[in-house]
Amino acid sequence: MERAVKILIIEDEMVIAANISLQLSELGYEVTGILPRGEEAIAHIEIEMPDIVLLDITLKGEMDGIETAQEIQKLCEIPIIYLTANSDDVHFNRAKETHPYAFISKPFKKLDLQRAIELTVERISTEKKSENNSDLSAQEEENGVSINSISENASDFILNDRIFIRHNEKMLKIDLKNILYVEADRNYCRIFSQGKEHLVVMTLKDIDEKLPQKHFLRIHRSYIINLSQIEEVAGTHVVIGQKAIPMSKQMRSELLKRLQTI
Repeated sequence: MERAVKILIIEDEMVIAANISLQLSELGYEVTGILPRGEEAIAHIEIEMPDIVLLDITLKGEMDGIETAQEIQKLCEIPIIYLTANSDDVHFNRAKETHPYAFISKPFKKLDLQRAIELTVERISTEKKSENNSDLSAQEEENGVSINSISENASDFILNDRIFIRHNEKMLKIDLKNILYVEADRNYCRIFSQGKEHLVVMTLKDIDEKLPQKHFLRIHRSYIINLSQIEEVAGTHVVIGQKAIPMSKQMRSELLKRLQTI
């Protein structure tokens, strides 16, 4: 059974937000949160990773809805649907620059909300299929990246000190100690090791569940790092192999605690 689509509501009129949440739940969607401020939404998204964001354009607080969308898009690619009672050209043109999936004008009917969500979900599905069907071999030639796969029974190939991935009908061994970090790439992951890069057909979540937690830590929704390879720890990132890897605020204290036990 497929999981429910996860939706975050960012709306400072709580009566409206509660009504939207109820309607979404009745339609079978999962509401990850109702937040009145853009600043709170950024922290929430780093942890919950919703599939869609319903965002009021005229938020109160330090950031309005459009500025919030811009900050969200710096973190990740999440489809945004704007809620707005203000349809003037200035707001519309600013909002258009963030490439939203839809606009819903207040006041709106349940059917308006339902159709906007359904069209967005359909567009997400179409985009994912297009990405997955792209020519990976061309990407390999262009970037010099080995494109590999891990079998569905991946636990058989991630051992205590090494990982085996399929490459040209063979099993290629990568020592875990040589892995620098793992980066999410849609439904794939890029494993960066000493001097090499491998694109594997496996989600970051699945790899995170199978890598030994003693040596690896997911410090951001898109990155898992090898703790022994850290060269520098800053306020918002770590440096590994001369690359600055973003780190969520929530994970910084966990990282420092883990470093003390290595």
